[in-house]
Amino acid sequence: PRRLPAGVVSVRPGPGRGAARPSSTIPDIRKVGFTGSTGIGVTVMESCAKSNLKKCSLELGGKSPLIIFSDCDMSSAVRNGCGAVFFNKGENCIAAGRLFVERSIHDEFVARVIEEVKKMKIGDPLDRSTAHGPQNHRKHFQSLLDFVDRSVAEGATLAYGGKQVDRPGLFMEPTILTNVTDDNFAAHEESFGPIMIVSPFEDGDLEGVLRRANSTEFGLASGVFTNDIKKALRVSEGLQAGTVFINTYNKTDVAAPFGGF
Repeated sequence: PRRLPAGVVSVRPGPGRGAARPSSTIPDIRKVGFTGSTGIGVTVMESCAKSNLKKCSLELGGKSPLIIFSDCDMSSAVRNGCGAVFFNKGENCIAAGRLFVERSIHDEFVARVIEEVKKMKIGDPLDRSTAHGPQNHRKHFQSLLDFVDRSVAEGATLAYGGKQVDRPGLFMEPTILTNVTDDNFAAHEESFGPIMIVSPFEDGDLEGVLRRANSTEFGLASGVFTNDIKKALRVSEGLQAGTVFINTYNKTDVAAPFGGF
């Protein structure tokens, strides 16, 4: 089998201060890519500039809105909505961080999502039949539990999940929060976990839901479900995001551009 020459790929494990930080300051390194928080991204870019103006690619989070209209294919919206949130147990940069569902179908949508979530097999991620694995770090796992608690304390409804699965490991139940208002903590913060955040919008209020969907500091991805192509194009034009999925989600390709707004 072919092998990469020594030194082409180097893996340096360790905490950020000891492993990642030197990468942005050593002049011999010509390019740095970083995925993480906005605050650390600022530090990485500053270090790249001060060392030798090395190229720097940053991916600093998302709160990707997914808008679901009443004229959608409900089965497709439910299936893809679950995938948009729960794929890779929510540890996905373009995960749908907030779902806006037209009020006339809101209750049916939530009920069908709950039924879909109940079918998910939770277990060993190396088992190909597993649909939902453990979170990657205990501290992050605890932050997800805190995320749910704070959102509920601020008025959201815990419709499903919200706690640790009764089995060894950092398994969190797929969680659904509803009645999430625009001033709720969960409406703006990225959980980076298996937490679906659902907010209703009034029937026909396309411009209003666009304003709400764009009220985030992030602009990585987004999506819309509707059978009206004119509506889909209006939404895709109005959403301030680098990618807009129409009647699907997570459909990316290495040959297609990828980035934030």
